[in-house]
Amino acid sequence: MTQDVIVIGAGVVGLSAALALQARGVPVTVIDREGPAAGASAGNAGAFAFTDILPLASPGIMRKAPRWLLDPLGPLSVPPAYALRIAPWMLRFWRACSPARVAASARAQTALMDLSKAELEPFLTATGTLPMLRKEGNLEVYEGQRQFDASLPGWQARAEHGIDFRHMTPEEMAEIQPGLSPRFTHGTFTPGWYSIADPRVYVLALADRFRAGGGRIVIAQATGLTADGVLTATGPLRGRVVLAAGAFSHRLARTLGIRIPLETERGYNTTLPGEAFDLRTQVTFGGHGFVVTRLSCGIRVGGAVELGGLDLPPNFRRSQAMLDKAAAFLPGLRTTGGKQWMGFRPSLPDSLPAIGPLPGHPHVICAFGHGHLGLTQSAGTARIVADLATGAVPPIDLAPFSPARFGKWT
Repeated sequence: MTQDVIVIGAGVVGLSAALALQARGVPVTVIDREGPAAGASAGNAGAFAFTDILPLASPGIMRKAPRWLLDPLGPLSVPPAYALRIAPWMLRFWRACSPARVAASARAQTALMDLSKAELEPFLTATGTLPMLRKEGNLEVYEGQRQFDASLPGWQARAEHGIDFRHMTPEEMAEIQPGLSPRFTHGTFTPGWYSIADPRVYVLALADRFRAGGGRIVIAQATGLTADGVLTATGPLRGRVVLAAGAFSHRLARTLGIRIPLETERGYNTTLPGEAFDLRTQVTFGGHGFVVTRLSCGIRVGGAVELGGLDLPPNFRRSQAMLDKAAAFLPGLRTTGGKQWMGFRPSLPDSLPAIGPLPGHPHVICAFGHGHLGLTQSAGTARIVADLATGAVPPIDLAPFSPARFGKWT
């Protein structure tokens, strides 16, 4: 059980898994083409969104999608140059929007969320990063009664899963977050929504902790998987494999003949100076698909989904569109001095990650496809990966997350 493990990916999921394995005495090498915190783990909103149990694939999103897709800068977009290529994935996404499949996905997501929340603070304590944790909640705001009423079935589903929240009047919202535009007439506050002070600094701290424990991080391009390890641009590495390469994971799985319906949610944001606004909690503008978050590195305005793959150039007009809306929604927001960013979020059609053995290749453990929930579910995923690699029984049912759930693979 102490055979070396090679973790592909030095983002938050890969490094969390590496540390969990290291804590059980397993020798671990992490490889990444750019090094720690170089991808989506660096520029995300920094949220542990444990209340976000409803899948992106849902009847609600399908009702909104036609209107959103008509706006190239809106909450959900597909660049015309990528539309034909993503059509098979969109068909799988549409099939995952049936009420029965949404309910099953929500149950599975809740189990992983509960595990991740339970594992988080012990993991942060063990890695010396607990002081970075913030518990400031999230305020989701609505423009008018109609938009608020449309949100209620989702909140009812959360209530059935034991999630704490409170609907608010404008006066109550102002007590939690002053400075909102009066266009927002309703709000819902979820106190169980945590955040990290700075996601990039956090992941770099995990890397430092891993090295201090004797772990090795190799900056190299993984070019393929083999029956006994990984091929890299600088030579082969032998050992069991944890595939946590985020949006690039499906390309590596394909080298073993396995095709995974993984797509890329390209996320955009702008990070403003910390004094840009007196932000006291994360604010979610659900009708517009973005959030505003207070981090130690500044105020981050970002979100939305652009299904555009890995190769198209970034469209930073999307960052600017969200920033312009934020200025209207938070009238005191100062929008100068910001830094734009785009990152790749790995997304599977049913909104659940792939966690478990790669079909036909039990020496490869998959840990990817978390969409916009990689940070949120990192500690729980790390626990599961460590259990699978050491022969322990994972604490939740992994069938909904099986990498084999999509049927024909080769």
